[in-house]
Amino acid sequence: MSAHCQLTGVRPGFGNKISHSHRRTSRRFDPNVQRKRYWLPSEGRHVRLTLSAKAIKTIDSIGVEAAVARIRARGVKV
Repeated sequence: MSAHCQLTGVRPGFGNKISHSHRRTSRRFDPNVQRKRYWLPSEGRHVRLTLSAKAIKTIDSIGVEAAVARIRARGVKV
């Protein structure tokens, strides 16, 4: 599963892991991404979305119809 959110577009961040001796090695900061299934009443079907934890809270407040409209406006197929 690719670690990016369909609604907010958040992707992994990159940085350095710093050891006790202060040596630096590359690391990746993955967002908290979940796969959620929502009922889309206007189309009469379920949609499965890859969302960050923040996007799940956003859908709870604005609704799934508005969220899917935002996702499609970004050019992502749902």
